[in-house]
Amino acid sequence: MLILNSGGTFNKKYNPLSGELEVPYSNEAIEKILKSMDAKYDLAGVIYKDSLEMTIDDRKILTNIIMESKDDTFVIVHGTDTMHLSAEFLAEIFDDRKIVFVGAMKPFEIDSIETSLNLGMAIGFAKGVKEYGVYICMSGHIEPWDKIHKNTKFGKFEVVL
Repeated sequence: MLILNSGGTFNKKYNPLSGELEVPYSNEAIEKILKSMDAKYDLAGVIYKDSLEMTIDDRKILTNIIMESKDDTFVIVHGTDTMHLSAEFLAEIFDDRKIVFVGAMKPFEIDSIETSLNLGMAIGFAKGVKEYGVYICMSGHIEPWDKIHKNTKFGKFEVVL
């Protein structure tokens, strides 16, 4: 299994100089969670962006890494605002991989419980699921990418019926 870090709220840190939350060029949040799990997974920092800044070129970077990897199972830490767009993009390309997108509504620095729970669920699901596909793991749900969406009014992900 390969964990890819593309940034998003999951990773954001408070910058005391600007007063803003920023995505650092760091895997620190994910590394801390994995260390607390005493787990050994390959981890690659890839893009380090807020998902609203993700471009088609960023999605192609993810695609190339997945194509070139010896792994068939991936967990992608990604911002929630455009997670569905990246998931759809990869779903159109891959039918021979297990790809689980995961993110957070609050940064690890602010709420380490949500980020840890989401990442742990994503890893456990990725290890256990037999069917290839692209999934989203958020708000206690893990579903195929097109069966879950972000409800911006309530700030959580919901299953689409």
